[in-house]
Amino acid sequence: MECTLGQIVSQRKLSKSLLKHGNTAGKSSITVIAEELSGNDDYVELAFNARKLDDKDFFSKSDPFLEIFRMNDDATQQLVHRTEVVMNNLSPAWKSFKVSVNSLCSGDPDRRLKCIVWDWDSNGKHDFIGEFTSTFKEMRGAMEGKQVQWECINPKYKAKKKNYKNSGIVILNQCKIHKMHSFLDYIMGGCQIQFTVAIDFTASNGDPRNSCSLHYIHPYQPNEYLKALVAVGEICQDYDSDKMFPAFGFGARIPPEYTVSHDFAINFNEDNPECAGIQGVVEAYQSCLPKLQLYGPTNIAPIIQKVAKSASEETNTKEASQYFILLILTDGVITDMADTREAIVHASHLPMSVIIVGVGNADFSDMQMLDGDDGILRSPKGEPVLRDIVQFVPFRNFKHASPAALAKSVLAEVPNQVVDYYNGKGIKPKCSSEMYESSRTLAP
Repeated sequence: MECTLGQIVSQRKLSKSLLKHGNTAGKSSITVIAEELSGNDDYVELAFNARKLDDKDFFSKSDPFLEIFRMNDDATQQLVHRTEVVMNNLSPAWKSFKVSVNSLCSGDPDRRLKCIVWDWDSNGKHDFIGEFTSTFKEMRGAMEGKQVQWECINPKYKAKKKNYKNSGIVILNQCKIHKMHSFLDYIMGGCQIQFTVAIDFTASNGDPRNSCSLHYIHPYQPNEYLKALVAVGEICQDYDSDKMFPAFGFGARIPPEYTVSHDFAINFNEDNPECAGIQGVVEAYQSCLPKLQLYGPTNIAPIIQKVAKSASEETNTKEASQYFILLILTDGVITDMADTREAIVHASHLPMSVIIVGVGNADFSDMQMLDGDDGILRSPKGEPVLRDIVQFVPFRNFKHASPAALAKSVLAEVPNQVVDYYNGKGIKPKCSSEMYESSRTLAP
């Protein structure tokens, strides 16, 4: 049996027939159940204080700070956190701090943690007060308003002094776990990726009847528009349960009046622009081409606004049920840059991402500006995007690479964009079964 990882995680439980030689289905089937064992994305908030620490200073009291180290498998120590210094105080209360579970203990609650208390000195030669070891498992004892405490031990004093007890007590007052939901949490919780395609039909692409045109329909091989569409679409369709994709064109004169449109359905059915699967989009594209008159200008704001309208309706649910991805395939310089920037800034507040694939060899420097990787994109009025939602990829960089390499580059930022949106709004995944939740609690 063959399948993609996307099919497994989007269904959580995938059953398929086992095929015999010659691809005939036998009586057997195989079931794959997926769960994400991490917990490593979670953050823990810790608040320590101490009492009766040893005094290391002659003319004043110690100036203590605390360091926490993770003990690695190779016996090395990795500094996880260093608190601030509390001046002139033998019973300091350090500020609470947050650290990811991954960096604290590599997701392993039984991993040893070494904690050292120092007396700060301005010359950098800090005096050792004492140390203790613990685990994240032990620290979690401070979760329900309880305290966990340790004796702070100086091994030299312990060896020398018969009646030595400790060099103070360190107390953990609180341990709060902040759950960070992952992309898979949302997908497995039933969030659907709604995938929309928009294709550039401006005259700069060249006459589709001419073999030099980017829209030329070759009898034996797909043009660049089709290659890009199939490579990206085939991955996205695994996360879209109904496999129905709205597909639009822009920049052409369309029948019957031959007026210019920047958001027409390529199946010419404005009431239902959806095509069945990526293959349906390919067929609608091929059949509409001869009926269009390629024209201009290259305006993409209308199609961004169209998808944003659907995404803004989705925000009323206050649930993680639908996230919208708009794939724009275009051959070049866009002519409504101000409106496009405005539309993207507006869309950055919605459950929506925009992927632009540049087809052909035009100058795409404007597109790089929309992809906020080099700096923050702003609207013409100066309003910044709330989050980076645009990914731009020039297809020419992937002409000789596998479709998987293009899809990977195009979709690289989408999982984080989904998580950023929902986490930023405080929206949890919809339905995660108890079995699934229990598997997420730091399984060994």
